[in-house]
Amino acid sequence: MWSANKKIRVMVVDDSIMARTLITQGLTKDPQIEVVGTGFNARDAMSKVAQLQPDVMTLDVEMPGMSGIDFLKELLPKRPLPVILVSSLNLRVFDALSAGAVDFVRKPEAGQNDAFIAALTQKVHAAAGANVRRTPASLIKPVSAAAPGTPSPLGGRPSLDQVIIGLGASTGGTEATLEVLKRLPADIPGMVIVQHMPTGFTQMYAERLNRLCQMEVREAKNGDEIRRGLALLAPADFQMRVVRSGGRYTVSCASGEKVSGHRPSVDALFFSMAEQVKCRMVGIIMTGMGRDGAEGLLQMRKAGAYTIGQDKESSVVYGMPMVAQNIGAVKIQASCENIASVLLRQLNQL
Repeated sequence: MWSANKKIRVMVVDDSIMARTLITQGLTKDPQIEVVGTGFNARDAMSKVAQLQPDVMTLDVEMPGMSGIDFLKELLPKRPLPVILVSSLNLRVFDALSAGAVDFVRKPEAGQNDAFIAALTQKVHAAAGANVRRTPASLIKPVSAAAPGTPSPLGGRPSLDQVIIGLGASTGGTEATLEVLKRLPADIPGMVIVQHMPTGFTQMYAERLNRLCQMEVREAKNGDEIRRGLALLAPADFQMRVVRSGGRYTVSCASGEKVSGHRPSVDALFFSMAEQVKCRMVGIIMTGMGRDGAEGLLQMRKAGAYTIGQDKESSVVYGMPMVAQNIGAVKIQASCENIASVLLRQLNQL
């Protein structure tokens, strides 16, 4: 287990010597990071990990022989280690996150090496303190339409047509958000979601959520209306905000400046909700490094929102929800697996 007073020991696993060299040289520029070894495929990494004792591993998803996904399934039950995926634009990254990886970064295209290393370095720092479960939440038996305990429809109460739910997450959030959404019914009030994610992945992530959850989920487009049964995911590299026009609510998706260091930003979404939403609203802040969303959630609570924060024990990185809790933005804390039931209990009281 890494402690904050020593360097972060990193192991780099990739079948490309060019990628291993780029990542090793890039990460070692950070004085708080030490690359203790590399692996050229999954089997090579498996043979070295016990000796090297890394605090964090970077892992290519697609490798010859054993894939990164199968490697994670074999490694993590024995050694719950924070793993950051290094992936091309590939749907399989979400399978690897489901297998227990804590975060991912997109492989660089020409001329993007510096930005790639900067993003990976930041994620290594976040992952070093991550809470890695031996059994990831995503490996709990998923809820299906016919499964016992599947939430009943909320029904046609007009009061629920006048509710907007905002949710924000970062590191560890792809699977945490799925844990919440798959426990919600198809007629949930309109949802708007920000998940920090590299460009190109938000559409695939929305499609994955849409397949696995009962409500409709899709990547937001500028002007989309917020309505019951629909969850809108902020597109990567765009700020998503809620806009009110009379009694109708839509989203704006624009490039704009970063807010709280992010685009999309949870704060940008939550601040817009606090300012624009005149009906009932709920704010949910989940696992992630830093403080994005905390101030926005506080403003939502001051504007009358019911606010929920993910608890420390179930957060991969207890950063964003911790700051929100500490500044008084959170009305109630709950585990990743219980946030949906807390939300439904509140909605059933409306």
